[in-house]
Amino acid sequence: MKEQPDIFGKAITAFYEAGDNEDIIVHSPDFDDDVIPVAYLFRNFKEMPKLEQKALTSCRGKVLDVGCGAGSHTLYLQQERNLPVTAIDTSAGAIKICEKRGISDARNIAFEELSEEKFDTILLLMNGTGIVGKMRFLDDFFQQLKNLLAQDGQVLIDSSDLIYLFDADEDGGVWVDSSQGYYGELNYQLSYKGETSDNFPWLYLDFDSLYLAAGKNGFSCELLFEGEHYDYLAQLKLK
Repeated sequence: MKEQPDIFGKAITAFYEAGDNEDIIVHSPDFDDDVIPVAYLFRNFKEMPKLEQKALTSCRGKVLDVGCGAGSHTLYLQQERNLPVTAIDTSAGAIKICEKRGISDARNIAFEELSEEKFDTILLLMNGTGIVGKMRFLDDFFQQLKNLLAQDGQVLIDSSDLIYLFDADEDGGVWVDSSQGYYGELNYQLSYKGETSDNFPWLYLDFDSLYLAAGKNGFSCELLFEGEHYDYLAQLKLK
């Protein structure tokens, strides 16, 4: 199997060590190219959207920060909230920068590879449902949450409802072609400085679908925050 370029790791490292501001380019067959400004991955608490601020102030106990990137969420929790945090990311380069920034427990590991540990808060931000990939993997995702969640623990997860991308009719209703699969299942590629990743699936999940999937898998699901762009923050707990 071809080894994937560490897009995030290279961009984060170049910014941190050399002040290189070149963007990560996001490609999708469904939309025009977009960019991820690397500087945004280094934002402080005041620069974060209110949804993220709400999530970080709601964390408690031992925290798992899934997909930590450059470590900005972890740093706030570790330095300002004095919470023990394990930061994980599949990007080896990102984890090295997290360590250089002072994160005490940063690991280059995928969420599904963790085992035999329990956390009071599992934090999944910047479209946390994305790592699920496709709707059919939701049950596996919830099973892993059960494996890692401490008794009385919580999951804080955000996403967006992409229904707004579809044209509404005169009555305000929206028709979506269900034969094409769930409308929040997207495919992306990332590129940076001439390197491009393979396609990967990424799931945007509306709150009602998250609520139903949570209930099916033995979790409660509470809406904690709604943003201005169909984004939301939810809290999951074992029933």
